[in-house]
Amino acid sequence: MKFSRRELNRAALWLALGNWAAPLRAQVQTAPRWSSNPFTLGVASGQPRPDSVVLWTRLAPENEEDAARLAKNACAVQYEIHTDAGLRQPVARGEVVTDTSRALSVHVHAQGLQPQRDYWYRFRCGNAVSAIGRTRTAPAAEADVRRLRFALASCQHFEQGYFKPHREIAGRELDFVLFVGDYIYEGSSPAYEVRKHGTRTPHTLDAYRDRHALYKGDADLQAAHAAHPWILTWDDHEVVNDYAGDREPARDDPERFLRRRAAAYQAYFEHMPLQIPPRGSAMRIHDRYTWGRLAELWTLDCRQYRSHHACPDPERDAGRSVIGCADLAAPSRTMLGAEQERWLAQGLVSSTRQWKLLGQSSQVSATGIDTPEGRKIWTDGWDGYPEARRRLLQGAHQAGVRNLVTLGGDVHRHAAADLRVVPNDRASPVVATEFVGGSVTSKGASMAAMARMRRDNPDVVHARGDQRGHAFVDITPQHLQCEFRATAHPVLADSAFGTQARFVVEAGRAGVQPA
Repeated sequence: MKFSRRELNRAALWLALGNWAAPLRAQVQTAPRWSSNPFTLGVASGQPRPDSVVLWTRLAPENEEDAARLAKNACAVQYEIHTDAGLRQPVARGEVVTDTSRALSVHVHAQGLQPQRDYWYRFRCGNAVSAIGRTRTAPAAEADVRRLRFALASCQHFEQGYFKPHREIAGRELDFVLFVGDYIYEGSSPAYEVRKHGTRTPHTLDAYRDRHALYKGDADLQAAHAAHPWILTWDDHEVVNDYAGDREPARDDPERFLRRRAAAYQAYFEHMPLQIPPRGSAMRIHDRYTWGRLAELWTLDCRQYRSHHACPDPERDAGRSVIGCADLAAPSRTMLGAEQERWLAQGLVSSTRQWKLLGQSSQVSATGIDTPEGRKIWTDGWDGYPEARRRLLQGAHQAGVRNLVTLGGDVHRHAAADLRVVPNDRASPVVATEFVGGSVTSKGASMAAMARMRRDNPDVVHARGDQRGHAFVDITPQHLQCEFRATAHPVLADSAFGTQARFVVEAGRAGVQPA
């Protein structure tokens, strides 16, 4: 019997989510005695709403005897939430039972909280106590908010540097961290190694869990998670480089790849402060957040629903540079999928917030290079989906959407750009603004390559790929400011950060301006 790709995809996701819906069959340990603290992967919070957040931790003991006991038994983990850093004013307590079918992860959807308020939380299991985390709820939906501050980060290859940007992020006063993809990397780049993964490329659920645990063990990353709530979306390396929808570059058996993708998605949700999707549903990562009347943020999924690459290599269907590819202009091609496109378009049109923010995984502005043979286009980014980009920007323009700003990652550069319906055409009005927040560690392009890209794409006001880092975004009703923070590549354990550039967007006037 043959199945369609949609049916295979649904079956793979059902298997992945089945563990979360199934009842626990193991005996529950209510008060285990630990030889060492099992909360080795830290704590985290995310999805801040006016009345709720999601709290996360995972039991991952380093002691072999403790780990062996957990392999056979479920474990009860208690959580507590307080309104003060000293943990003297509790507002909520509860218990979650977890076991190995959930990777011993703990997800708490803490509800009934007050809007725009700081909370502190921790977990207990037997004689072990976790680190203390701080989180913050969003303001009430109609609150007159005068300021929003957050960090923008992406692309943290463990092997290519240390996660020092997260140490700086942890020390800032922020409302949340917006992470837009490539939280883990599945592959290795021996030429750029500063430290090693120590394991092979993951293909199975256990292997993806191990890779996430390696990254979560980093002290700087733990600090940023403990300091602020996170809002997340993913890109490709959480599964495999340059996958597009239900197809991977190796053109492997579709059923095998969908099982791999489902395993990677399950491990991702197990290790992030996200609500677990209910059984039978899609692995949905795109979402919407409001920050009072000041801002509305959509996180987009640019991988799961996209069309396959245009003009692919017959041997390996990955992103590549092409010239004269007529398939790029096909109206049916989509980056987000038809359903997500409609959801976003309707949300933008109906939004009454001052600023509309799109947290998505790549660079929206055009980055192609002019050559004697014609314009060379990279097919894995938004340039590879020009009709999808046109629909997004033209739809927003025709609907009168103002103060639209895209926030991206993926390309391992800091970038600031004007967004037009027709890229680089001075006759086409600027309808939105773009900032790309660099990469935490992943290597980028040279100054010379960025100079050429800017020469052929005048909409790109700023682009540097030789430095690593992140960005801080500061929003008021009148202005949005983006500060690029950077250091030399590779990021070392003692790297220090400086301001590479700072730009401003004025309310009511789309486009990048120097601060």
